[in-house]
Amino acid sequence: MTLYCGIDLHSNNSVVAVLDEQDHTVYEKRLPNDLETIIEVLCIYQSELAACVVESTYNWYWLVDGLMAAGFVVRLAHTSALPEYSGLKYSNDFSDARQLAHLLRLGLLPTGYIYPKEERALRDLLRRRLLLVRQRSLHHVSLQSLIARHSGQRLNTLQIKQLTKGHLADYLQGHALLGGEITRQARCWLETAVKRIERELQRHIKPREDYQLLQSIPGGRPSTGHDHCTGDRHHRTLCQCGELCLLCPMCEIGEDQ
Repeated sequence: MTLYCGIDLHSNNSVVAVLDEQDHTVYEKRLPNDLETIIEVLCIYQSELAACVVESTYNWYWLVDGLMAAGFVVRLAHTSALPEYSGLKYSNDFSDARQLAHLLRLGLLPTGYIYPKEERALRDLLRRRLLLVRQRSLHHVSLQSLIARHSGQRLNTLQIKQLTKGHLADYLQGHALLGGEITRQARCWLETAVKRIERELQRHIKPREDYQLLQSIPGGRPSTGHDHCTGDRHHRTLCQCGELCLLCPMCEIGEDQ
């Protein structure tokens, strides 16, 4: 008999449901988020399990990695692509877990890619960099707007980067000067953090063959391939030279572009 397991993962507990080929519930229980406890339960059915489905929530790494290391076949459910329930008057955590197992049995489960554990931290570091770049841009524009409001002058990207505390006093006074200095310091810290991450990315990604191939794309920049090597695809755009280029957060563009 073939069995199908669905796991509805939450922040501190998981609902595990095991169904048979007729959608009858073989096992169903809420368990604490403890890997040993979950594996101990599933080991009873391991020889008959087709696969275990885990929903792609924010905290799936530990569970998916642990189950795979224990020899289970694991599918990562694509959360946003899961079909809507039909015929259910209400749903709860137990019905969610059964639904995952049900979709697996029918072969209708939309799945996501389980990125290799060895390289996942590098991809997450690149995503962290993207977050910091956005925050840096926010502080950049905020400082630019503050100066424009109080002095009537608009400084370009290079001028904002070159600002010092002494230069700010030429445009701002009083409380506005304090706000400008704090914003400038935040922007400088973010700039330092971004460059630190970039150095780490260059050290680990540059020797890779796929990265070197991506650098041969016409119009590409030396750092364009990082996102594509680590699985984060971004949009394509026409650059100033007219070439269709890959635009990603590793590109060195100004905050006002």
